[in-house]
Amino acid sequence: MRLLTWNIQCGKGCDGVTDLARIVSIARKFSDADVYCFQEVSDNFANLGGGKDQSAELASLLPGYVPVFRPAIEAVDADGRAHRFGNITLSRLPVMQIANHLLPWPGAASVRSMRRHALDVTVQTALGALRVVNTHLEYHSVSQRDAQIARLLDLQQEASTGVMTAGAHKEPYAAQTLAVSSLLCGDFNFDVSDRQHAMIAESDRPGLNYRDAWSICHPEKPHALTCGLYDHDQWSEGPDCRDFIFATEDLAGRIRRVEVNVETDASDHQPIVIELAD
Repeated sequence: MRLLTWNIQCGKGCDGVTDLARIVSIARKFSDADVYCFQEVSDNFANLGGGKDQSAELASLLPGYVPVFRPAIEAVDADGRAHRFGNITLSRLPVMQIANHLLPWPGAASVRSMRRHALDVTVQTALGALRVVNTHLEYHSVSQRDAQIARLLDLQQEASTGVMTAGAHKEPYAAQTLAVSSLLCGDFNFDVSDRQHAMIAESDRPGLNYRDAWSICHPEKPHALTCGLYDHDQWSEGPDCRDFIFATEDLAGRIRRVEVNVETDASDHQPIVIELAD
């Protein structure tokens, strides 16, 4: 099972060109993934991607994949037009369950920030049901990230109760699949050396906890850099590592590959791929 995660900056490359076809082409060449998780996808924001519905365009560029787009931000103007911004998960594996979790936003009025979310899509794999959590945490506020991380850990602890329902979904009480195994991925906006990384990677809550997939696969190697390699205007302090894939402890022995594509400049971030053995 292969998953790729990438903050695509609405398809805007370091050359200033917005090109979602380029994003998908690079992603597919890097990994013929079963699941693609993209962050920073816009719909009807004039200054982002020309105001287009990027979720629809990404879906058309990946036929055979079930697109699941959910916004963190959904504003409606005076003309009734919705403006949406969030994450999209596209899966060619059967999709069993979808949840969109709005993350905490403390002190929103006191700091430049925006609403964040975790798109939680359960897919059926050869390993069984797997929750793919696609997220993008706040950039400007440490305290907001603290609260958002705590919520992500709460969600995994809740999932560790293992609520599973088999058979047809005939009514709401029989339509729940809460898989304990999970991949948590995205742009976390903290560095690997930050205490917030340890909040996730060293969590010891009841149930299955998340661990850093790179560290499992490459225990002797420092993390590859994931942002600012080519965009020196937005990342004036130099490249950093802010994008991660965390895997629950039961998946650790199945991790065969974790790799960062450091060649592409199609976004200000780099794509990451993980491969799990069946």
